[in-house]
Amino acid sequence: MLMNNATDRSGYTRMVCCYRQWCIFILLAIVVVVSYSLAYALEGNAGAGVAENVGLGHPSNTASDSSDARPDSPPINIKRTTSSGDEDDWGSFYDPNKVFCGKFDCYKILGFDHETWGSHPPTLKEITKSYRALSRKWHPDKNKAKGAREKFVAIAKAYEVLTNKDKRAEYDHFRDRPDEYFVKYGSSVLYSYVPKSDAHIIVIFFLIVGSLFTYFAQKNKWQTIANHLVKAAVEGLSPREGGSTESIDIRGKALAILAEKREEKEEKQSNGTSTEKKKKGPKMTGREKKEKEWDELRPICTKLVNEIDDFGAGFRKPTFQDFLVVKMVKWPYYLTTSLLWWSKYALRRLRKLEINDEEREVLTRNAVGEVTWVAVSDEERKKMLTLQLWVTDNLVEWREEQEMKLAGLSANKMKQIKKMRKKGGAESGEDLHMD
Repeated sequence: MLMNNATDRSGYTRMVCCYRQWCIFILLAIVVVVSYSLAYALEGNAGAGVAENVGLGHPSNTASDSSDARPDSPPINIKRTTSSGDEDDWGSFYDPNKVFCGKFDCYKILGFDHETWGSHPPTLKEITKSYRALSRKWHPDKNKAKGAREKFVAIAKAYEVLTNKDKRAEYDHFRDRPDEYFVKYGSSVLYSYVPKSDAHIIVIFFLIVGSLFTYFAQKNKWQTIANHLVKAAVEGLSPREGGSTESIDIRGKALAILAEKREEKEEKQSNGTSTEKKKKGPKMTGREKKEKEWDELRPICTKLVNEIDDFGAGFRKPTFQDFLVVKMVKWPYYLTTSLLWWSKYALRRLRKLEINDEEREVLTRNAVGEVTWVAVSDEERKKMLTLQLWVTDNLVEWREEQEMKLAGLSANKMKQIKKMRKKGGAESGEDLHMD
């Protein structure tokens, strides 16, 4: 009896466990079915919304029409929106050099939006159709509104770009690559070309500047010698100290003029016609007397020197011939003359003829320099012509002799120095100031 009761209880327990498992399984199945049903319902609603926008552009198409579409059917065209032509709807594009449509988007100008067409960009037929509609609307002959002409030009430019296969491909490529646009076309923000200058104006400008420069250079050249001559004349410098025959002559004239002025002044004072009174003061030293005399001589010497237009050797007051333009006109003449002379000289040397007087003078002047040639006297020139100074050794020896003369050496001392130099016992310029 007890055994039967235990068996009944264990069977009852197994039955209860099985019942619970089946209940759990059924509940899980109900949850899965409900979830799939909701997901399918949401997908159906989304499909219905898409079906309303699908078709050939007619809103009367129903969901049944879209359900009949086969998977292998061609892609369906997306409905295009036509632009109103307002610049606010023309978008933007990086095109500072205006290679395409400038700062506007070519597609936006013609009423297309690249963000909405997906994988179906507008065809050539659609672009042409939009262009014709917009060009008729904004043609300046039909639309008198302000800015109609500018909009019509922008529409025509967009049509030109998008109907050119290569241009459109390049435009699409640069849409998100402004760095590559910069590499190929550059940026007008960084630089811009200035207008070309007229070459005639530039040449005339440089000729004027060059002429003024050569004119004042010649004036400075003359003024340098004039200042030195005034200083030498005022201070009474000897040839050894830097003076010259001209400065000595000018000083003599200046002293004579100064003496005349002093005499006139003394005569006026003696006759009582002069209003100046002698000022009493301390006795002047010798240096002060000399400086006072220099101050009196300086304006007289300056006036006398300014009367000299040409010091020789090219040191003259400037004239119109010193302008660069005039010199350039003379250059061919000088060049031709020089070439002819040296050609003639070379032919005479090939024929082994003796040097004539003209060749001897030209060679000597070139050797000693134009300034030295003009500065020396006629007797010294004749002596220089006999020394063959165009030979280097002869020129060096002549220059050493001139240095010794300027140093004031006696004839015996000069001979001694020459002998010592030939023996190698003295350097050039040594003992020049010893008597």
